[in-house]
Amino acid sequence: MYRIDTYDVIVVGAGHAGCEAALASARLGCKTLLTTISLDNVAMMPCNPAIGGPGKSHLVKEIDALGGEMGLAADATAIQMRMLNLSKGPAVYSLRAQSDKGAYHRYMKSVIEYTKNLDLKQVQVMDIIVEDGHCVGITTELHEEYRAKAVILCTGTYLDSTIIIGDTMYSGGPNGMRPSVGLSENLKKHGIDILRFKTGTPSRVDRRTLHFDKMILEEGDPNHHAFSFMNHREDKNIRNCWLTYTNESTHKIIRDNIMRAPKYAGKIHGVGARYCPSIEDKVIRFADKNRHQLFVEPEGTDTTEMYVQGMSTSMPIDVQYAFLRTIPGFEDVQMMRPAYAIEYDLLDPLQLYPTLELIKLPGLYSAGQSNGTSGYEEAAAQGLMAGINAVRKIRGQAPFILARHEAYIGTLIDDLVTKGTNEPYRMMTSRSEYRLILRQDNADLRLTQKGYDIGLVSKARYSHFLERKRKYEEALAYIRNIRFTPKEAINTALKEMGTAPLTGGTSGDQILKRPEVTYDQMITYLHCPSFDAEAMEEMEITVKYEGYIARQEELIRKAARMENEKIPEDIDYLHMEGISTEAAQKLDKIKPLSLGQAARISGVSPADITVLMVYIKQHKGE
Repeated sequence: MYRIDTYDVIVVGAGHAGCEAALASARLGCKTLLTTISLDNVAMMPCNPAIGGPGKSHLVKEIDALGGEMGLAADATAIQMRMLNLSKGPAVYSLRAQSDKGAYHRYMKSVIEYTKNLDLKQVQVMDIIVEDGHCVGITTELHEEYRAKAVILCTGTYLDSTIIIGDTMYSGGPNGMRPSVGLSENLKKHGIDILRFKTGTPSRVDRRTLHFDKMILEEGDPNHHAFSFMNHREDKNIRNCWLTYTNESTHKIIRDNIMRAPKYAGKIHGVGARYCPSIEDKVIRFADKNRHQLFVEPEGTDTTEMYVQGMSTSMPIDVQYAFLRTIPGFEDVQMMRPAYAIEYDLLDPLQLYPTLELIKLPGLYSAGQSNGTSGYEEAAAQGLMAGINAVRKIRGQAPFILARHEAYIGTLIDDLVTKGTNEPYRMMTSRSEYRLILRQDNADLRLTQKGYDIGLVSKARYSHFLERKRKYEEALAYIRNIRFTPKEAINTALKEMGTAPLTGGTSGDQILKRPEVTYDQMITYLHCPSFDAEAMEEMEITVKYEGYIARQEELIRKAARMENEKIPEDIDYLHMEGISTEAAQKLDKIKPLSLGQAARISGVSPADITVLMVYIKQHKGE
């Protein structure tokens, strides 16, 4: 082996997890190496060219608030933006951006190349270097050796990956890229437990062969939005999407050829994503549905490729053509890239601490799809946290762990390392028990101070945050302190607003709490002052949901007692009296950091937690 260089942190893989991990490490002042099989892989979008959506937009906003890059990249390369779930309440409002996938790659690659302390290299990593039970570097297929104080695996879906299209199976990575061959087997030799999952992607079709007059136009949201709290809200709607549907003819072709589908023919063994099923799974599992919706989305401004969202498949190419051409608007379709399934190896996330460091191999971290998640946003969130924690451990600082009540990122990582996953994990708002507090609109108010304290949020950004916070508090103070009395003019205005007149004096927030009243109406009819748009939005949500928020905050205070009860590192679960065998084995494997985390482990009962609490009290006494 030829030693090339020594770094503080090495990140293996330059997808969305790797980019955030490397940027966090370098921005915190550590000499960092980011490796990738191909420089064309940096921040590549091998599946849907989009950022955000239900649950995922919360992650992007939190990444941004902590000083990450994904929100800025999404804003810079968006070609359409829409706010989803507006009819369901602010807890589940979700911003989604259609991205120019080529521009997104170029943006992120440029940011990485011009970041201080960060080297980007095209290498194929073959193994990790372990000395005295610690990971201290990597080796490559060209017999290079790079040493480091910490290594972060962000290998995505590349580990021993196999592409599957009908009867055709070959070793390959996403989007025609090289797979990572050899690293997975070497990880097993180091005692790391490996799982195998499957995911897939739809075909890309030629825009010029589609008949859009037979589809439903899906325009962008007329209200302007931004993922990053640093950016002004601007009109990003420069391209349209379209909606169309499958039909009975589509379904008949799929049913007639179902045994040619690799999964049903027994050729796919990896576990697929339940929340993103293939079109053949939809037809078989939901046989009562006579149609399934498909969104036809542009891949960029300089390409004719269109993404067919909802049409993931691994059927043979002739079957793909046959069922595509039954869809309205697709009668003459030509594919530019066929749909495919991909099987890949990944690490069992139950092997990780909440810092994303491997329990049995200090110095080695894992983030992204290699931990069993699906989606760019879930990967980026993990990468950011792994990068932060690798640096903090190197410097002897306390780990940075977000609790479930603090962020969706906390929910994501806690779910992975405490419960594990037997299928590709997807973030959804329903996964958080604190979703009314963990909204996308208040991510900066929740997390920017933490990002600043860590050192990732710049002084300029912090000043911007303090000004936004001041504007919000100004709007909130106004609405709580202003008083209205039952004067004729006031009651006439209230009637015009469609709400009941006053019978006595009341505060502005009590009027705003009425379901039929908005602050925009109060500006128009009651001549209330206008504030910054984001401040008014935040203020109105706070006022209208104040009672619900107060109840969730009480639940958080109760949960915090369990989270703050730390478990001694040297605890011997296997010889603890009074605890069940299953609980002892699960606790010994996962090694929870707190009583709260221990209580969420499957197989650990309330009785087991009681025994554990007694043990901790005795340990404190000693």
